[in-house]
Order: sequence, then C-alpha cells, then structure tokens
Amino acid sequence: MVIFEWLNSQLLKMEWLSDLVRLLVESGFNLDISSRLGGSIHFFIYDVIKIFILLMVLIFSISYVQSFFPPERTRAIIGSYKGFWANLFGALLGTITPFCSCSSIPLFIGFTSAGLPLGVTFSFLVSSPLVDLSSVILLASIFNWKIAIAYIVAGLVIAVAAGTIISKLKLESQVESFVFGNDSLDYEPEALSTRDRLYFAKAQVLEIIGRVWLYILIGVGIGAAIHNWIPQNIISVVLGQDKWYSVLIATVAGIPMYADIFGTLPIAEALVYKGVGVGTVLSFMMGVTALSLPSMVMLAQVVKTRLLAVFFGLVTIGIIILGYTFNAISQFLI
Repeated sequence: MVIFEWLNSQLLKMEWLSDLVRLLVESGFNLDISSRLGGSIHFFIYDVIKIFILLMVLIFSISYVQSFFPPERTRAIIGSYKGFWANLFGALLGTITPFCSCSSIPLFIGFTSAGLPLGVTFSFLVSSPLVDLSSVILLASIFNWKIAIAYIVAGLVIAVAAGTIISKLKLESQVESFVFGNDSLDYEPEALSTRDRLYFAKAQVLEIIGRVWLYILIGVGIGAAIHNWIPQNIISVVLGQDKWYSVLIATVAGIPMYADIFGTLPIAEALVYKGVGVGTVLSFMMGVTALSLPSMVMLAQVVKTRLLAVFFGLVTIGIIILGYTFNAISQFLI
C-alpha cells in the first residue's frame, strides 16, 4: 500500500514536478505561490506539463495496442455479440479510441455502413468522447482512483443504456441513406511489423496532441483563474453542493463549449477545490465532451431530427441522473 501511494503521488500526481515548479515560481519569478498571481502561474505551468507528459505516454501506449485491432477485426469481434453484450463491447471500444465527439462521428458512419446495429454504434458514439483509458489515468492524477473509476463506470452506463434504448426503438430509418452506402471499412487488415506499430503510435501522439493542445492550454488557463481569482462564495452560489439546480446548470453550461476531456480536467480540478460537488463537476465534464454544440451540428448531417433528439435527450438525462447520484455519495469518493 505504501509503495502504491508513492507511485501514485510521484508518477501520476507528479508531486516532484509540483515541487520543481514551486521552486521556479518562488526563486525564478520571485513570487509566493500562496498569492493569487504566484498560485495561478504555479497551477498553469504544473498542470500543462503534467497533462502533456501523461497524455503522450498514454496515447502512445494505447495506440500501440490499438494497432493490433484494425476496423475489420473490430467489426468481426463486435458482430459476434448481440443485444446488451454488443452494446457493451461498442461502449468498451469507445474507451480505447481517444477521440473528441466530432472525430468520433466518421467512425460512427463507418461502423454503421459496415452493418453493425445502430444501438451498438451509438454506444460507441457516446463512450468514445466521454470515456477513454487516458482520461482514467488523468482523473486519478488530479483527483483519486475512486473518482476516476466512478467516472468511467458512469460513462459506460450512459453509453450502454443509450445504445440499448435506441436499438429497442428501431430508429434505423432515421439515419441518412448515404451513411449505409459508405464502404470505408471494407478492406483487408494488413500485418504490421513492430516498427510499423511504433510509427503508428508516434503518429497518433502527434495527431492527437496537435488537435487538443490549444484546448488544454485554454482549460488550464480557466482552471487557474477559477482556482485563484474567482471567490469561492460566487461559485458556491451557482454550483454549491447545497444547490439543487447545480447539476442542471453544469450540464447545460457544457453544451456550448467544444473541448475534449483533457481540456475540461483542469477546470474540474479547480471547481472541486472551490467546493463544487463531485457529481456537478462530472456532469459538466460529460456535458462538454458528449453534448457539445459542434458535435450535435455534425451529427445532424448524418441522422434525422427524431434520432438526434432521442440521442441528445437520453445522454442529457443520463448525465443529470448520474450527477445527482454522485453528489449524494460524494463522501465515499473523496
């Protein structure tokens, strides 16, 4: 247990990095980190470096594993299951694809055109931006393992439930006809050498970092502002644990934003520090990643209004229910 705690502190939370940044701020910038400016600079530098280090290591590792499962093989594996298990596998597939909501839609089109059930593809579409293995490690590095595991379980529950209900409603007619004519997945998977897999993993790191770096910087900047400049009483009035409407506001507030989970983590960290309930913070993160307005606009190009409304409604209700649930049991998570 002592070894695990040390590894968690040094490898995930990177306390050594926090100490180095503190020395930089206090000795190099001559600022006290207990001051607003010093604390903000420490928060920003430390979180940016920590998130990028973890993200590069995790994406590289996960992408290397992904290279063994090309789309054709994935389709064959999922296609061998039916009902709940198929939706669960679709959701689990989403956890190993570190894509934002907009990037997940082309894969959703490919899986649908390849003949996978609509409910399964929607389970994937929900879980892919909402939950991935990198987010679990990053959540644990910022909060703790209980919250990290609770988040991924909640995301999978929403994804499986939404996919199952959509499959029961028989909404295949609500998908635009051109989707079924897409043959992007019809190719033979080629054998890759170890060198090819390492190159693929490196390319994935560069591609994903290139796509999310700006959102990370913005998210850390907002987190630093919340952490050190916005008074706690103002945040408590809007998102305090004692406010019944906090989860609703947090969920809706995330919709106009466009970011992935990596950009929302620093904001979540600052909100929890200010006393916002865990469920409220998780609802905000899920609202941003799964219900962002840009992704809804893109999805509207491939599905019709009724299916889009069902998808949006199911995910929104799921996020709100889980937000209130986690607020109620927060004493067991912190």
